[in-house]
Amino acid sequence: MMKIDNYAVFGQPISHSKSPRIHTLFAEQTGQLMDYAAQEVSAENFTAATTHFFAEGGKGLNCTVPLKELAWQYADHLTERARLAKAVNTLTRQADGSILGDNTDGIGLLNDLTVNHGIELKGVKILILGAGGATRGIVRPLLEQQPSALIIANRNIGKAQAIAADFTALGAVQACDYASLVDRQFDLIINATSASLSGDLPPLPEELLSAGGSCYDLAYANQATAFVKWGLTHDAVHSLDGLGMLVEQAAEAFCIWRSVRPHTAPVIGLLNDERNVNSTNR
Repeated sequence: MMKIDNYAVFGQPISHSKSPRIHTLFAEQTGQLMDYAAQEVSAENFTAATTHFFAEGGKGLNCTVPLKELAWQYADHLTERARLAKAVNTLTRQADGSILGDNTDGIGLLNDLTVNHGIELKGVKILILGAGGATRGIVRPLLEQQPSALIIANRNIGKAQAIAADFTALGAVQACDYASLVDRQFDLIINATSASLSGDLPPLPEELLSAGGSCYDLAYANQATAFVKWGLTHDAVHSLDGLGMLVEQAAEAFCIWRSVRPHTAPVIGLLNDERNVNSTNR
């Protein structure tokens, strides 16, 4: 009997996670023999739970809120994108037993924006709302697309300035507070806060989105988030949530673990169909 390789996602809360469904679909699509489970793990228990998981033969872990910074500290080695992000969402046990930390969030966002939705990033003005770990994971890949400007806005400008300082060598990135957004316009606005899931938004000027611009919320839900709704009411060409990014970052992690890249389009389509049904049946 062939051995099944074990993978998991750790986080708190975790019951809502679509990651087990996504990786199960990837495994079926690519013929991989593996099991992927969701486990509720608090920040306090992260080190013990992770050490136990790998000691029991676990091959790889995804880490979500509030564990990404702890995973960054836990890893024995870091990829360059994880080192810069100072956050890890993918841990891999290597052949020598050491743990490699990576961050696949940025490439996941990039693939969803450019490949799935055809949104041009070169030469455009990009605004990121929020200055937490989610922002750190996406700044480098966005800068690599050579936007004309990348602004990080946050209530606490010091946090935004700290991120900008870490990435300034890679491109034009600046920080500001929300009050400084008045009389400015952007071609792409990315919400990297979780506030819109509870119906809250930063104080955004009415004319903030350029004509023909797009909005993207890193968060996702069965119903449109508050930021997705904001984008729709401000005539965004695209007003998207992060479901596509979730699938795309999972595909990158899956490829790291299994050395095969799954097709994401059918998985995204299936999950969108499922949540549309769930939304209708509520």
